[in-house]
Amino acid sequence: MPELRFDDGAAYEQMMGVWSRSVGEVFLDWLKPAQGQRWIDVGCGNGAFTELILARCTPADVQGIDPSEGQLAFARTRPGARGAAFQTGDAMALPFPAASFDAAVMALVLVFVPDAAKSVSELVRVVRPGGLVATYMWDMTGGGFPLDPILDEMRAMGLSPTRPPHMEVSTLAALKGFWSAAGLQRIATREITVQRTFRDFDEFWNVETKAPSTAPVIAAMPAADVTGLMQRVKARLAADPHGRITCSARAHAISGRKPD
Repeated sequence: MPELRFDDGAAYEQMMGVWSRSVGEVFLDWLKPAQGQRWIDVGCGNGAFTELILARCTPADVQGIDPSEGQLAFARTRPGARGAAFQTGDAMALPFPAASFDAAVMALVLVFVPDAAKSVSELVRVVRPGGLVATYMWDMTGGGFPLDPILDEMRAMGLSPTRPPHMEVSTLAALKGFWSAAGLQRIATREITVQRTFRDFDEFWNVETKAPSTAPVIAAMPAADVTGLMQRVKARLAADPHGRITCSARAHAISGRKPD
């Protein structure tokens, strides 16, 4: 199966950045972090969640780490992300000494990491004693992913869209296991459900098919099959009297503290 890579920051912003911020706002309200802290945003992508940290948490420092220079290039153009430093890096080998941060977070990342346990241990390593370690991830196995209406119909047509390699780590049980195994304390979890409204089906289709899991498959399909897929997806999405379509998605969130 080909590797899923997110290298187009602008396309990601249209497709997933809006969703990520919707969940991220609820996530930060739930965490209630102290102001003026040192943050690391691992797998920061195009900076959608990094921008929220800066807007809501008055951080002393924010470091964004991601393997995609294309995504980071977009992050550096965000007016709301000024003050953050972005660099390429590996979630399983963070380029910082131990106890460098007060809070370490990952937003919609864990299912893409080859060794999730190693990445969680790295989050723990780089926070100070008593520091915060937290993540949120779409419920990939329970129908919470924003692209499920398209992906489900593609599979029903016998197509094979690329899926994240480790969807099983998105369950609350798996997240609790990682946080416990890493020695974190005061572990808390919650589900976060968000909605997004598109002005019509065309906007939904044009935005949500920018994903690297769907775009290459759809680009290779005969035009008649694309039309058929669009009809199938449209049939399962309810529109209001003005043609607007409101979709829901669900994420799992977890937080814990490094022992003092």
